[in-house]
Amino acid sequence: MTMKFYTREDLKKHTNRRQGEEKFGDVVGVVNSWEALQKSKATYVLLGIPEDIGVRANQGRPGTVKAWNSCLSALCNIQNNNYTNPSGTIILGEIACKSQQESGMSLDKEDPLYPTKIGNLVKEIDKKVSLVIAQIILANKIPVIIGGGHNNSLGNIKGTATALGAPIHCINMDAHTDFRSLEHRHSGNGFSYAMEEGHLEKYFMFGLHKNYTSGAVFKKMDAKKKSIQYSFFEDFIQGTPFTEMLDDAKRFCALKPFGLELDMDAIKEMGSSAISPSGFTLEQARQYVSYFSRLKNCKYIHICEAAPKHELHHNQVAKALSYLVSDIISKP
Repeated sequence: MTMKFYTREDLKKHTNRRQGEEKFGDVVGVVNSWEALQKSKATYVLLGIPEDIGVRANQGRPGTVKAWNSCLSALCNIQNNNYTNPSGTIILGEIACKSQQESGMSLDKEDPLYPTKIGNLVKEIDKKVSLVIAQIILANKIPVIIGGGHNNSLGNIKGTATALGAPIHCINMDAHTDFRSLEHRHSGNGFSYAMEEGHLEKYFMFGLHKNYTSGAVFKKMDAKKKSIQYSFFEDFIQGTPFTEMLDDAKRFCALKPFGLELDMDAIKEMGSSAISPSGFTLEQARQYVSYFSRLKNCKYIHICEAAPKHELHHNQVAKALSYLVSDIISKP
């Protein structure tokens, strides 16, 4: 099984009833097949990837497996009103990666073949993600993908490019490049694999941190200036306007079909796989997704690396994710 479709009963488990109110989870769309999705008039398709195998494979802190359910519980309980637009959205369900998750957690880290074995599990998830995203794009919908590690960027990009029949561009707000070497698959090399395989034509890294990018990766990127550009978070600190950074990324990537990626590591003190004391505010991340998701060439949005177990205050990751999703799908 590649996709677990959610029913209305599934959403009821996440929705708290209150007299006199109608919640998002009460009325948002659901479908039970790809054929039903094709017939739907909804614009956005929300789905989750409950895994942290890619993060584990990258020697990161696990916990992203919990992001999707946390987001769902918060999102289902926002209000249904003229602005939140549940009628324009379908909650599709989750990509079925429980078997890969369980297998990855049972692997022996001391095994010399551990990187290869866990990398092969990430490849299995890659295939599922690319198939699902391609189906959604072919249905003329915009997928909004929550959860998992940034390894899933490869599946998102490949699935979109496959459906469109051409490589796409991508903009990624992230403290890290995730453009590491083509070793075993993990959350740190999704974009390098996507470009190597011919699915990614141009890549813009938005707000990159100088401290967490190796000299080898800078050398690799700077040799590909026609296809790779980046802005530094440090430039923003030193006075480069946020709107100027948005415009730079737009000029480089948004004139053709592109994917939009947001790594929650980029947000200051956000519960994530690599929580940071320095980064953009949640309000700036909301501005980022609002700005780019409304452009006509935006084909998918992926919000990843959130890890509720690492948050500083209870339930804040879930609420942050629900704000970001509602900014994407809501009516202006």
